[in-house]
Amino acid sequence: MSKRTYGNPELWIAVCLAILTLVLYAQTVNFDFTSFDDDKYAQENPAVRIGVRSQTVLWALRANYMANWHPLTWISLMADTDAATIANWVFDISLGRQNSGFHHLGNIVLHAANAVLLFIVLNVMTGRRWPSAFTAALFAVHPLHVESVAWISERKDVLSTLFWLLTMLAYFHYVRKPGPNSYLWVLVAYALGLMSKAMLVSLPIVLLLLDFWPLRRDVRPFRRLVFEKVPLFVMAAFTCVLTVWAQKSGGAVASITAYPLGVRLANAAVAYFAYLWKMLWPVGLSILYIHPGRSLPMWQVVGSAIGLVAVTAAAVRLARSRPYVTVGWLWYLITLVPVIGIVQVGKQAMADRYTYIPLIGIFVVVAWGVPSLLGIASERPSRVRSIALAIAACAVVAVLAVMTYARVGIWRNNLTLFSSTLEVDPTNSFAHCGLGTELLHQGDTEGGIRHLRMALKYHPEYTDARYNLAEAYREAGRIDEAIAEYKRVIRQCPWYAQAHNNLGGIYAMQGKYDLAIAEFKAALKADPASRSARDNLRKAQRAKAGEL
Repeated sequence: MSKRTYGNPELWIAVCLAILTLVLYAQTVNFDFTSFDDDKYAQENPAVRIGVRSQTVLWALRANYMANWHPLTWISLMADTDAATIANWVFDISLGRQNSGFHHLGNIVLHAANAVLLFIVLNVMTGRRWPSAFTAALFAVHPLHVESVAWISERKDVLSTLFWLLTMLAYFHYVRKPGPNSYLWVLVAYALGLMSKAMLVSLPIVLLLLDFWPLRRDVRPFRRLVFEKVPLFVMAAFTCVLTVWAQKSGGAVASITAYPLGVRLANAAVAYFAYLWKMLWPVGLSILYIHPGRSLPMWQVVGSAIGLVAVTAAAVRLARSRPYVTVGWLWYLITLVPVIGIVQVGKQAMADRYTYIPLIGIFVVVAWGVPSLLGIASERPSRVRSIALAIAACAVVAVLAVMTYARVGIWRNNLTLFSSTLEVDPTNSFAHCGLGTELLHQGDTEGGIRHLRMALKYHPEYTDARYNLAEAYREAGRIDEAIAEYKRVIRQCPWYAQAHNNLGGIYAMQGKYDLAIAEFKAALKADPASRSARDNLRKAQRAKAGEL
């Protein structure tokens, strides 16, 4: 049949990738916001709820809110609000409470665009249509990527990856036609990516890998390739400084006392292979893998460290015969470095969302390596083997797609999200706290208290869980227990302003005005902007004066 009959194969592959992605994730447009940061990122964020305005854009450029500097991510979420307003006004369309569906839709569209763009980039760089298509399909449907797409707060993942891939595409055109204009597009795309998420700081190194394969640039000496990327390295360094500042000022960076360097390196070594295992066997996934601290078995740490050295050495030795193995493995190693836990942010040991870019390297190894092993990459491939490989590839994508569709469903609301996490790990204190808090909001006080107690059983120093438990006791009229929990919260975290304020409120109700005034003053010392504490202090002082 003629090419006109079938059309452009690349176009049909791109269309199929987009449709597959949309089908898997379309259900999320009916999902609610979760209390897992979605409230802070979008639902209750005043700037996001206003939309794109001059004042909100300025806020995004200056803000280190949520311990991150990613202004373009904030602006994209604001654009969702404007899109929702237009849709409601013109088409009378509303997606979810407070337009949660439009935020989900934005993530879906970006993920679909990333899958298509990944195929395009690999195809133009390598000239290998089907390995490029398989790599993009794995990227589109793998369950480890659900967190980056179905979670509104991870807009930064899908948005930054779009600019990562655009930077690669711009770099390819620069290599083909070097010049200031083509290089400018590389700088622009990279800058936009860094303004979406700081994880792109490793991209200049990845571009050096691409020089080796598939671009095969023969530029000697090597320092010329490095010098060419100096502006990119400077931008990356500047972003690192901004990110460390934002995370430290936001209190997200864990201290070296809590997580010593040895503990961090041990967890990092184990995490590298844990991610690979979850890629191969994506079951038992969780929204939060609690950091093991010093409890990792020594055999796992030593074995993982030796394994990393051995696999890396083997990959480097294959540089001449199978360069895609070298590049794919080093892509995986290098792009995970910013999030592998050497700089510990939060309480997680690892996170599914961190694999969104790194696993592309492993997918490339699989997509190019398996045909090579079977002899299908030769000039005269076996037709039977080619057909068998195509069937196997389709089966793998289909199985992963089914698993992903099921995984996407857990993000429907707080109940499904935290309940599913507890099914995987009944000791997950974070999930117990989240589920307990949600049950309290739904009026199930006893159920909420039960799960909050479970959270504290597994993590006694979990301040937020203890604060929520104090709130639950207060709402249930169990005042003595509430007072005891508020005091424990304050002992753990003396600067917990709301705990001081609420404890002061209880004392004021009991007529203990001296104690109430002391708590309200402590709340204002911790949070001078607290209007509630200031009003409560005035009322308590007036009540005490009236009593006198």
